[in-house]
Amino acid sequence: MFSSLPEKFRSHGLKADVRTLLLLRKAMQKGLVKTLGDIYNVLKGIIVKGPTDLGPFTKAYYEYFLQVPIQPGQTLQDAILRSETFAQWKTQFLDEADRDLNDEELVNTFLDQVHLTSYDIKEVVSGKEIWDKDNPDQEDKDAVDQEGQPAERVLDKMADYSELSLEELLERMEKVRQQQKTQHGGGSHWIGTGGISPYGHGGAAKNGIRVGGQGGGKMARKVMGDKNYFPIDRDALLNDNNIDAALASIKGVIEESAIEKLDVPETIKSGLKRGGLFIPEMSSEKNEELKVIVLIDNGGYSMAPYVRSVQNLFRKMKTRFAHDLEVYYFHNTIYNHVYTDERRTKSISIEKLLAHDKAYRVFFIGDAAMAPYELNSLSIESIKSLAHKFKKAVWLNPEPLKYWPHTYTIQVMKQLIPMFPLTPSGIERAVRAMNTKSIEG
Repeated sequence: MFSSLPEKFRSHGLKADVRTLLLLRKAMQKGLVKTLGDIYNVLKGIIVKGPTDLGPFTKAYYEYFLQVPIQPGQTLQDAILRSETFAQWKTQFLDEADRDLNDEELVNTFLDQVHLTSYDIKEVVSGKEIWDKDNPDQEDKDAVDQEGQPAERVLDKMADYSELSLEELLERMEKVRQQQKTQHGGGSHWIGTGGISPYGHGGAAKNGIRVGGQGGGKMARKVMGDKNYFPIDRDALLNDNNIDAALASIKGVIEESAIEKLDVPETIKSGLKRGGLFIPEMSSEKNEELKVIVLIDNGGYSMAPYVRSVQNLFRKMKTRFAHDLEVYYFHNTIYNHVYTDERRTKSISIEKLLAHDKAYRVFFIGDAAMAPYELNSLSIESIKSLAHKFKKAVWLNPEPLKYWPHTYTIQVMKQLIPMFPLTPSGIERAVRAMNTKSIEG
């Protein structure tokens, strides 16, 4: 374990040898090393002898444990941004983040997680006390805060549910599930994320039950992957609460083949939680190229509530899956051009769009509700030409199904492009229909 560590640190002009390993192992045996941040602190105490050693030590640490080499004259932020480890972490983090972050904010969050130590958990509370005071029959009222954002994860507190049996936890969780109608985060009662509840994921609950998602430190005694424990209305229009369900539906469009590769961050993370036993963790890497064009109607008041959710859905798809994604905008229907920017000030011609490879999957997003005169010969011919070139094309409509029969332009557009509701279940049906079509010819 860590046999090449002394050599790596010596290459940076630091004193390190077999005694360094012995001291590190002793710290692990005493339970002083549980996180990657703990390793940083322990090794710094062993190796760093003066202020001039700190810079080389930090460089060696990032290179050895995170595969983040820092070149001469290069900033730490730039080195992290260019690293494969950060790219893999970013993919997962953005998949779960509830807002967009710039590069500096992403790097700072990455560093916060890398340097998180076991000492940051300042308080361990009794899960039994939380359990005894909790009412399993309380009604589901407050899913999120007034701003509509999930509560932030509390990193400085952990609840220990060791005194409760697994049977007790499962029985109580089922009662809570029956009451739960929406998603929750940061609390101690519901099946949610980022809190100290005994059931959920991404939080700090020792000997609880992890339900879906990523763990909060290998603390759970049972792991369940049943998505039904997070109540999601798959027939509801696309929104922040069901976007992950929509993502799960839309990923079916990928025709994938995969190769196994070493997952460096997960190997490090899992190894540290095992007390330093580093077992290689493998992950599948998709190597099929997927080409996607998204055409979004963002010009009318009726589409305003959905544009951001649609953009978020396809952004998450892009971070999770390796593929080409091009997004264009239009208003009501498509004439002889589409726009490359949200304000619709920069356009490209339909001819240029049609020059794309016919293997592109095309998603039209719009309510298809417009004045009948907009469906003239030019717009109809443009839609037909796109449908003819891109066989795997669908239209996702946020307009409730009950209004479709009463809107003339929707009925016309349905004849040109297969149309489905902009809901998780609608997207799933659209993807299935898309995958049954041939792109030959």
